[in-house]
Amino acid sequence: MPGKTLIQLFEDSVQKYSGNILLMEKQDDKYNGITYSQAKELVYKFAAGLISLGLNKGDRAALVAEGRNYWVISELGILYAGAVNVPISVKIDELSDLKFRLAHSECRFVVVSGTQIHKIRKIKNDLPDLEKIILMDKAEGLFEDEIVFNDVLKLGEKFLSENKNKFNELRQSVNENDYANICYTSGTTADPKGIILTHRNYTANVEQSSAILNIKESFCSLLILPWDHAFAHTVSYILIKNGSSMASVATGKTPLETLKNIPVNIKEIKPTFLLSVPTLAKSFRKNIEKGIHEKGEKVEKLFNKALSMSYAYNAEGWNRGKGIQKFKKPVIMLYDKLIFSKIRENFGGQLEFFIGGGALLDIELQRFFYALGIPMYQGYGLTEAAPVISANVPQNHKLGSSGKIVPNLLVKICDDKGNKLPAGEKGEIVVKGENVMAGYWKNEKATNETIRDGWLFTGDIGYLDKDGFLFVLGRDKSLLISSDGEKYSPEGIEEAVVEHSKYIDQIMLYNNQSPYTAALIVPNKEALLKWAKEKNYLPDSKEAVEGALKLLQSEINQFLDGRNLEGMFPARWIPSAVAVLGEGFTEQNKFLNSTLKMVRGRITEFYKNRIDYMFTAEGKEIINHQNITIVSRLLK
Repeated sequence: MPGKTLIQLFEDSVQKYSGNILLMEKQDDKYNGITYSQAKELVYKFAAGLISLGLNKGDRAALVAEGRNYWVISELGILYAGAVNVPISVKIDELSDLKFRLAHSECRFVVVSGTQIHKIRKIKNDLPDLEKIILMDKAEGLFEDEIVFNDVLKLGEKFLSENKNKFNELRQSVNENDYANICYTSGTTADPKGIILTHRNYTANVEQSSAILNIKESFCSLLILPWDHAFAHTVSYILIKNGSSMASVATGKTPLETLKNIPVNIKEIKPTFLLSVPTLAKSFRKNIEKGIHEKGEKVEKLFNKALSMSYAYNAEGWNRGKGIQKFKKPVIMLYDKLIFSKIRENFGGQLEFFIGGGALLDIELQRFFYALGIPMYQGYGLTEAAPVISANVPQNHKLGSSGKIVPNLLVKICDDKGNKLPAGEKGEIVVKGENVMAGYWKNEKATNETIRDGWLFTGDIGYLDKDGFLFVLGRDKSLLISSDGEKYSPEGIEEAVVEHSKYIDQIMLYNNQSPYTAALIVPNKEALLKWAKEKNYLPDSKEAVEGALKLLQSEINQFLDGRNLEGMFPARWIPSAVAVLGEGFTEQNKFLNSTLKMVRGRITEFYKNRIDYMFTAEGKEIINHQNITIVSRLLK
């Protein structure tokens, strides 16, 4: 029998929760659901269809599609056939990047949605291993090597009627150490690495996560993160294990249209919990604050007062309502009824919490959602650990932290030489457990560098506090290094600057053994234009341009001594020089990766001249010819 495999996990859940709704997808303008037993029938047919088409045990099959019912059916079908799924982000538009993943993993099959098929068709002639393309959607003018999903199901039905024993033998031959996925890293500094995750890596992490987070079979989540995203991927199996439901976002004709569907779909699905990453959290907050602002000054003042009182009452979560704060409870409940409950209605009215991951989440954002009564519990993980390492949960949380370590996982904090450090001291986060990857596909060197004596060296810097909560400070490779060798992680400062300034959309700090820290900033053009208009400046006049630059400098200076945010960070890491950019960091210009994290190396290389200029006497002053030129263009 498969033992602790994803196949067995699914089989067990079908037996326990056969009539429960597993998958929901919007079709014909409304959400329809399929049960666990109906999903199993589709999985069997699809897996059998793959086998009849010649997919063998151990072969690789790629999955390039938006989140939908057939995404889960496809992955499980590939696994039941004994093959390895290679999930690939639909955000990869650079054909050479897509080709590398398919060629490197030697995929024989690709399962692809109608919106992504054009990418595969453009590169397939240069992929000698690729034999069969399976289209999820109906299409006209199929090529010889293409077949639609429903025809694969028909082949599978025929195969099962004639070879049921052969099918059962094959699915039962899959064991927990067999490869389930090869998940590629974003490849921001070199070729992407293929992270090999076994069946047991996933089932171990599902067990670890389920032990600390009580997911009930009545729970439902709209999976708004891409389904190939490590976090969303494992959560889908956590939902399956617990008999819960998952829904997909309605796919629009463009990525922007899909994004606009999210708030509508949330109201339709009424999820119990949602997954989030910082970019989504910020977007939700902006929309909430915009809605409050539009209701007028009185409502806005009341909202801000309610927030302020709730922040004080909630503290860091674990000490909520303690001491003198308990006397505020009746007022907090009144504010909740008058204001916060109305906001929660926009999230379907049944949302209990968010689980946040993917990157550092500013504590201010955590406090904001906590006050609204829909806490955003921050967790930490990485794909190489399948991915959950720690998490805050309703029963046990501390705002500002990434939560407690999941059970059956060893974690230590190490110095540069790999020596274990005591609680409270900062170092590299190193983990060991059954959820740690088997290695990198066809990359022994990278595997040996990352996994040593069974320990996974994450490359992330953090510390464990006296209560066992993990605080993640940032990536080792992104550290600021001063001229005296002291190191500091920039992410927290960058998050705080953007969070506390309506005039700055993005910022990247830089200090490579330099006398001071510098910053590349992307201003909010609309906010600057509005500011100039309120000041009655002609848009690109000298007064407007120099005034805008001084305004941006004052936004940075908030964190220095004598200002309202002093002491939040050591003053030496607050930038002393600023370069204003005319273009933002995006996935299209490759300055953000597919998980929307800054590609620091690429940004640094591209803006080398601007960075060098900031370390000159002229460039250190914010009013310099380079910044004047850029801001003049922005204000036109």
